[in-house]
Amino acid sequence: MSIFRNHKTSADRSATDRSRHKEKIKKAIHDGIHNIVSNESIIGQDGKKKIRIPVRGIKEYRFVYGSNEKNKKTGSAPGKNIRRGQIIGPRKSAADKKGDKAGKEAGEEFYDVEITLEELSHYLFDDLNLPDLEKKKFKKILSNKWKRKGYKDAGIRPRLSKKETLKNKIRRQKIAKSLENDDSVDDCDNTRFPFHKDDLKYKNIKQSTRENSNAVIFFIMDTSGSMTNDKKFIARSFFFLLYHFIRHKYNHTEIVFISHTIKAKEVSEDDFFKRGSSGGTFISSGLEKCLEICKKRYHKENWNIYTFHCSDGDNWPEDNDKSISLSLTLRDLCQLYCFIQVSPNSEVESMWTDGGMIKKYEPITDSKFKVSNIPDKDHVWPEFLKIFGGRI
Repeated sequence: MSIFRNHKTSADRSATDRSRHKEKIKKAIHDGIHNIVSNESIIGQDGKKKIRIPVRGIKEYRFVYGSNEKNKKTGSAPGKNIRRGQIIGPRKSAADKKGDKAGKEAGEEFYDVEITLEELSHYLFDDLNLPDLEKKKFKKILSNKWKRKGYKDAGIRPRLSKKETLKNKIRRQKIAKSLENDDSVDDCDNTRFPFHKDDLKYKNIKQSTRENSNAVIFFIMDTSGSMTNDKKFIARSFFFLLYHFIRHKYNHTEIVFISHTIKAKEVSEDDFFKRGSSGGTFISSGLEKCLEICKKRYHKENWNIYTFHCSDGDNWPEDNDKSISLSLTLRDLCQLYCFIQVSPNSEVESMWTDGGMIKKYEPITDSKFKVSNIPDKDHVWPEFLKIFGGRI
């Protein structure tokens, strides 16, 4: 008896290849994250901006037949004569080879993959979370997400549950065998017990609404004259990662942008990432502005407050004590206060600061108060992971 299938199998034969491809992209992103972040054209862009990432090609294993030169019985690379039993040393990596001369050996294949900043966020931030996010009373924010919830009898083929479908078939087959007077059972046993449309089960997707606690994140950046273009770029790179992390993980979280010199002001997102300034530095001005906004709009009882402050640490000496005092006040108000000092290694430390504000903050030991030093663009991602407890 012949059995004909009206449609192709629902088995996903390319799932393994897609999984390997995703792992390749993920590895390429993590290996070259400093190059991605250092791309000035993506700083301040929205999630639709596309970037190119070089990904190493996947080589398929295959047999390579030799030319049987001089009746050799052991496979050797071109120009090599390896004897049976000969000990072969470790293969030299590309990093060990000097690149000052033209080579004649074939290189590795790379291909460019285009992904959006939204897709990049999936690879980078899925395992990270804001620390100590608590449920606050009064105002709640509702977020809607699509989740799997049970099974249904009809649906589209990509949502077909093969496991549940097979269970229904086995269950029906056992019932059929238990029926002694069913003549069709013998025919099914001798050939094959086919699937029936009543066996099909599809995954059910429903929209679920859940309550989220309020959270506000303050971005404070020093834009004084001592913040050179390199320093500002490092600071903006950090805030770029932080911005997309927040937008990816927390849909309704509010972000407040503050820039300061000797005076602080609340600015728009566009001005924060694209405009600069000049003048002296009072770190306390940014902290005062943050506390002022919290008092007016974000009460501690109703909001989870997070503050991230980027500066080169080159503060006016008379302002140091006030800055430390306000930082401690802000720490008591926040779930997390983090001071990030950007100080390139090539720059000599200022005689005013003797190591910057990060040195003044060293005696403070508190899980809610973190300090971080980012000397160059290569350290932006590792320091970002340290702050949020991710693995490097």
